Amino acid sequence: MQEKELFMKEALKEARKAYNKLEIPVGAVIVKDGQIIARAHNQKETKCDTTNHAEILAIQKASKKLKSWRLLDCEMYVTLEPCSMCAGAIINSRIKKVYIGAMDEKTGAVGSVFNLFNDYIFNHKVDFETGLLKDECEVILKDFFKELRKIKKIGGK
Repeated sequence: MQEKELFMKEALKEARKAYNKLEIPVGAVIVKDGQIIARAHNQKETKCDTTNHAEILAIQKASKKLKSWRLLDCEMYVTLEPCSMCAGAIINSRIKKVYIGAMDEKTGAVGSVFNLFNDYIFNHKVDFETGLLKDECEVILKDFFKELRKIKKIGGK
């Protein structure tokens, strides 16, 4: 297995933590020099904060660890295509490259709905690669929403 697949599997572990908390199962890890320096999962529901996406939380942890808001030479592995808020934070934090698992046809801002990384000129260019462990990243999302619909049906909502 390639190194980048191992890092995406770590992001999937984070997504499973979110799943177990009934959060949309998205996980992210940030890597520098071949080592994970931050990991996070969605916590919007748990923390009642719309900005608590996996990517934002991972960026905050990495910045704290490196004692810098500039995450130069860092890579992010994220199980779902970032939204516009997260894509903007990735650009502003100067992350070098993002590896994306599943694409998000409704809110994705790195190719699905639009592409903040390519279609606009910012002070920092983020490289990206899509489809890394795509099937595994899609399955956890599909299973989550299937289970959530059952829970809502049983609860009479």
